[in-house]
Amino acid sequence: MKELVGVAEQVAAKLIARKQTIAVAESSTGGLISASLLAVPGASAYFLGGAVVYTRDARRVLMDISDDGMKGFRSSSEPYAKLLAEQMRSRFSCDWGLSETGATGPSGNRYGDAAGHSCMAVAGPASEVMTLETGSNDRLANMQAFAATALKLLLKNLEG
Repeated sequence: MKELVGVAEQVAAKLIARKQTIAVAESSTGGLISASLLAVPGASAYFLGGAVVYTRDARRVLMDISDDGMKGFRSSSEPYAKLLAEQMRSRFSCDWGLSETGATGPSGNRYGDAAGHSCMAVAGPASEVMTLETGSNDRLANMQAFAATALKLLLKNLEG
Protein backbone atom coordinates (compact mmCIF):
# COMPACT_ATOMS: atom_id res chain seq x y z
CA MET A 1 0.00 0.00 0.00
CA LYS A 2 2.90 2.39 0.69
CA GLU A 3 4.01 2.26 -2.97
CA LEU A 4 0.45 3.01 -4.05
CA VAL A 5 0.12 5.95 -1.67
CA GLY A 6 3.44 7.33 -2.89
CA VAL A 7 2.10 7.53 -6.45
CA ALA A 8 -1.29 8.75 -5.18
CA GLU A 9 0.46 11.63 -3.39
CA GLN A 10 1.98 12.73 -6.69
CA VAL A 11 -1.41 12.44 -8.42
CA ALA A 12 -3.08 14.40 -5.59
CA ALA A 13 -0.54 17.21 -5.80
CA LYS A 14 -1.19 17.63 -9.53
CA LEU A 15 -4.97 17.48 -9.18
CA ILE A 16 -5.00 19.96 -6.28
CA ALA A 17 -2.67 22.38 -8.08
CA ARG A 18 -4.94 22.30 -11.12
CA LYS A 19 -8.17 22.33 -9.09
CA GLN A 20 -9.24 19.19 -10.95
CA THR A 21 -11.32 16.24 -9.82
CA ILE A 22 -11.45 12.49 -10.45
CA ALA A 23 -13.79 9.51 -10.13
CA VAL A 24 -12.66 5.87 -10.27
CA ALA A 25 -14.26 2.63 -11.50
CA GLU A 26 -12.29 -0.46 -10.63
CA SER A 27 -12.87 -4.17 -10.70
CA SER A 28 -10.10 -6.60 -9.90
CA THR A 29 -8.21 -4.08 -7.74
CA GLY A 30 -11.14 -4.22 -5.33
CA GLY A 31 -10.94 -0.58 -4.26
CA LEU A 32 -7.14 -0.27 -3.90
CA ILE A 33 -6.98 2.60 -6.38
CA SER A 34 -9.65 4.57 -4.55
CA ALA A 35 -8.18 3.69 -1.14
CA SER A 36 -4.77 4.96 -2.26
CA LEU A 37 -6.17 8.26 -3.49
CA LEU A 38 -8.21 8.63 -0.30
CA ALA A 39 -5.20 7.88 1.91
CA VAL A 40 -3.72 11.26 0.93
CA PRO A 41 -4.76 14.07 3.29
CA GLY A 42 -6.95 16.59 1.49
CA ALA A 43 -8.52 13.99 -0.81
CA SER A 44 -11.88 15.72 -0.61
CA ALA A 45 -10.42 18.48 -2.82
CA TYR A 46 -10.09 16.11 -5.80
CA PHE A 47 -11.74 12.71 -5.19
CA LEU A 48 -15.45 12.71 -6.07
CA GLY A 49 -16.22 9.00 -5.82
CA GLY A 50 -15.45 5.49 -6.82
CA ALA A 51 -17.07 2.16 -7.51
CA VAL A 52 -15.96 -1.45 -7.42
CA VAL A 53 -17.63 -2.76 -10.57
CA TYR A 54 -17.01 -6.46 -10.04
CA THR A 55 -20.19 -8.04 -11.41
CA ARG A 56 -22.80 -7.53 -14.10
CA ASP A 57 -25.22 -6.32 -11.45
CA ALA A 58 -22.65 -3.75 -10.26
CA ARG A 59 -22.15 -2.59 -13.85
CA ARG A 60 -25.88 -2.16 -14.32
CA VAL A 61 -26.59 -0.47 -10.96
CA LEU A 62 -23.41 1.54 -10.31
CA MET A 63 -22.44 2.45 -13.87
CA ASP A 64 -25.89 2.54 -15.49
CA ILE A 65 -24.61 0.39 -18.35
CA SER A 66 -27.32 -2.03 -19.44
CA ASP A 67 -26.78 -5.40 -21.08
CA ASP A 68 -27.77 -3.75 -24.37
CA GLY A 69 -25.18 -1.05 -23.69
CA MET A 70 -22.55 -3.79 -23.50
CA LYS A 71 -23.15 -4.96 -27.08
CA GLY A 72 -19.76 -4.98 -28.78
CA PHE A 73 -17.92 -4.89 -25.43
CA ARG A 74 -16.56 -7.54 -23.12
CA SER A 75 -15.21 -7.14 -19.61
CA SER A 76 -11.44 -7.15 -19.12
CA SER A 77 -10.84 -5.38 -22.45
CA GLU A 78 -9.45 -2.00 -23.46
CA PRO A 79 -12.75 -0.80 -24.99
CA TYR A 80 -14.60 -1.70 -21.77
CA ALA A 81 -11.96 0.04 -19.61
CA LYS A 82 -12.36 3.15 -21.79
CA LEU A 83 -16.15 2.97 -21.46
CA LEU A 84 -15.89 2.76 -17.66
CA ALA A 85 -13.48 5.69 -17.41
CA GLU A 86 -15.65 7.83 -19.69
CA GLN A 87 -18.79 6.83 -17.80
CA MET A 88 -17.26 7.84 -14.44
CA ARG A 89 -16.10 11.16 -15.85
CA SER A 90 -19.55 11.84 -17.27
CA ARG A 91 -21.61 10.65 -14.29
CA PHE A 92 -19.55 12.68 -11.79
CA SER A 93 -19.02 15.68 -14.12
CA CYS A 94 -15.34 15.59 -13.19
CA ASP A 95 -12.12 16.32 -15.03
CA TRP A 96 -10.78 12.77 -14.98
CA GLY A 97 -12.16 9.24 -15.03
CA LEU A 98 -9.90 6.30 -14.21
CA SER A 99 -10.80 2.64 -14.61
CA GLU A 100 -9.37 -0.86 -14.24
CA THR A 101 -10.77 -4.26 -15.22
CA GLY A 102 -8.97 -7.59 -15.22
CA ALA A 103 -8.25 -11.07 -13.91
CA THR A 104 -6.22 -11.20 -10.70
CA GLY A 105 -5.95 -14.96 -10.34
CA PRO A 106 -5.20 -17.55 -9.30
CA SER A 107 -6.96 -18.57 -12.52
CA GLY A 108 -7.99 -16.61 -15.59
CA ASN A 109 -11.44 -15.20 -16.26
CA ARG A 110 -14.34 -16.61 -18.24
CA TYR A 111 -13.38 -14.48 -21.26
CA GLY A 112 -10.14 -16.39 -21.80
CA ASP A 113 -7.77 -13.89 -20.21
CA ALA A 114 -4.98 -15.37 -18.12
CA ALA A 115 -4.43 -14.42 -14.50
CA GLY A 116 -2.37 -11.24 -14.41
CA HIS A 117 -4.32 -9.57 -17.24
CA SER A 118 -5.66 -6.07 -16.66
CA CYS A 119 -6.90 -3.24 -18.85
CA MET A 120 -7.00 0.32 -17.57
CA ALA A 121 -8.02 3.66 -18.96
CA VAL A 122 -7.81 7.37 -18.26
CA ALA A 123 -10.46 9.69 -19.67
CA GLY A 124 -10.00 13.43 -19.40
CA PRO A 125 -8.13 16.30 -21.00
CA ALA A 126 -5.74 13.52 -22.06
CA SER A 127 -6.91 9.95 -22.59
CA GLU A 128 -5.09 6.64 -22.74
CA VAL A 129 -5.89 2.96 -22.58
CA MET A 130 -3.46 0.13 -21.89
CA THR A 131 -3.20 -3.57 -21.09
CA LEU A 132 -0.91 -5.06 -18.45
CA GLU A 133 0.09 -8.74 -18.43
CA THR A 134 2.03 -9.66 -15.27
CA GLY A 135 2.38 -13.34 -16.14
CA SER A 136 1.63 -14.14 -12.50
CA ASN A 137 -1.26 -15.95 -10.84
CA ASP A 138 -0.57 -14.36 -7.42
CA ARG A 139 -3.88 -12.63 -6.68
CA LEU A 140 -2.59 -10.14 -4.10
CA ALA A 141 0.51 -9.23 -6.11
CA ASN A 142 -1.63 -8.70 -9.21
CA MET A 143 -4.08 -6.48 -7.35
CA GLN A 144 -1.14 -4.34 -6.18
CA ALA A 145 0.47 -4.29 -9.65
CA PHE A 146 -2.81 -3.39 -11.38
CA ALA A 147 -3.51 -0.53 -8.94
CA ALA A 148 0.06 0.81 -9.19
CA THR A 149 -0.01 0.70 -12.98
CA ALA A 150 -3.38 2.47 -13.15
CA LEU A 151 -2.18 5.23 -10.81
CA LYS A 152 1.04 5.62 -12.83
CA LEU A 153 -0.98 5.80 -16.05
CA LEU A 154 -3.05 8.60 -14.52
CA LEU A 155 0.09 10.40 -13.32
CA LYS A 156 1.65 10.16 -16.78
CA ASN A 157 -1.44 11.74 -18.33
CA LEU A 158 -1.51 14.48 -15.68
CA GLU A 159 2.10 15.30 -16.50
CA GLY A 160 1.61 15.17 -20.29
